[in-house]
Amino acid sequence: MFLQNISIAARQVLILYILVAVGAVADKTKLFTEKTAKACTDLLFYVITFCVIVQSFVSMENTAEHTRSLLISVGCGMLMHFTAACIAFPFFRRGDRDKNAVFNYASVFGNCGYMALPLANAVLGQEGVFFCSAVIVAFQICSFTYGVYLMSASAGEKRSFDWKKIVLNPGVIAVIVGLPLYFLRVQMPSVVAQPLGYLASMNTPLAMLIFGTYLANTKFRTMFREKKILVTALCKLILLPLILLGVYILFGIRGTLLSALILSASAPSANNTVLFSAKYNKDTGLAAQTVSAVSLISILTMPTMIALAMSVPQ
Repeated sequence: MFLQNISIAARQVLILYILVAVGAVADKTKLFTEKTAKACTDLLFYVITFCVIVQSFVSMENTAEHTRSLLISVGCGMLMHFTAACIAFPFFRRGDRDKNAVFNYASVFGNCGYMALPLANAVLGQEGVFFCSAVIVAFQICSFTYGVYLMSASAGEKRSFDWKKIVLNPGVIAVIVGLPLYFLRVQMPSVVAQPLGYLASMNTPLAMLIFGTYLANTKFRTMFREKKILVTALCKLILLPLILLGVYILFGIRGTLLSALILSASAPSANNTVLFSAKYNKDTGLAAQTVSAVSLISILTMPTMIALAMSVPQ
């Protein structure tokens, strides 16, 4: 069963990374460059991700079990980030504080949107997207609180949390819009549902193409010279999902919910690592290399972690 599950997960990850390879080739041939991809990022972030999450709520059957699992997902998302922070803290206490801030952030915050949602849709379907969407809410809350705390620690800026950014971002707004539609069991007219579906279907290919341009501009020769990048990968891709898998099993979590939670936990470092590094005057080159390296390693680790979760008896 485990080998069958790892084969299924690996095949889906491979499909996604073929799209990544297309993006990398497109960048090198100047058909779709990193500059163009950055211009498309806002479209992906503000419009397409919003549509993906809303569609997951609309398409999900309103049952007591799904509602309970949704609330569990949010709680487990908060637990995931707390656990990640505890795991990373001992590894990045000493040395350059600015570099450690980058590694710390990359170890705690995963690519819950661009990577986890497309993979959840491919492996687990709409139900998996539904649960992963709840984890995004926890990600946004933690990112604009603890994430800001980490990155602003030595930037000479006052440590403060922007509550507007916690609430007014596409992930949280989409959940705020989707929840009433889910609970009221609203049936969207086709004239609205079809455009929503068309936009949502762009999420996987566009996200992977953008990520491909990102990897195409990474210096692979120097990527692994920094040992703490490998430590970051260890924390984010192996220790965190394995620890959480054990915790979730003890809590009695099983099935698609368990797979969705572990999928989110095993996602590589968030692209926000680079964005926050730029905002708080950290080393953006180091941040880019860290995200790229962890993402490459995740090609091997994500299928294994997902297969482990899928193999847990119901």
